[in-house]
Amino acid sequence: MYFIAGFGLLLMLLSSVMVASPRYWSDGIVKFSQKPYFHWFEVISRLVGGGLLISYHQVSLYPKLILGLGVLLIAVAFGLVIYGSEKHRNFAVWSAKKFKPVFRGAGFGAFIFGLFLVYVANPGF
Repeated sequence: MYFIAGFGLLLMLLSSVMVASPRYWSDGIVKFSQKPYFHWFEVISRLVGGGLLISYHQVSLYPKLILGLGVLLIAVAFGLVIYGSEKHRNFAVWSAKKFKPVFRGAGFGAFIFGLFLVYVANPGF
């Protein structure tokens, strides 16, 4: 329950950066993609996050949704492993530049979804 709420709060925080400064967000993606640990950090964080969502899905208000998100995160992690670090890095840089104009709108949507996750994590509401 706390992990799901924390996940939502983290999503809200990061999406606020996207809304406030899409250029900063884009530049941050490009800079992070140059780090030697970029690819494996992305893979491991998705595996851990997905596993925790799956572990705690039953205590949420919408367990099937949380379970689905967990499965999706794990599938993306395996997809990234198959895709490879160099292609992943190139895709990150390409998408950071290509989608810079839509980051603000995506950030608003992500913020609302983060708020929804906080709500879903607290079935006592």
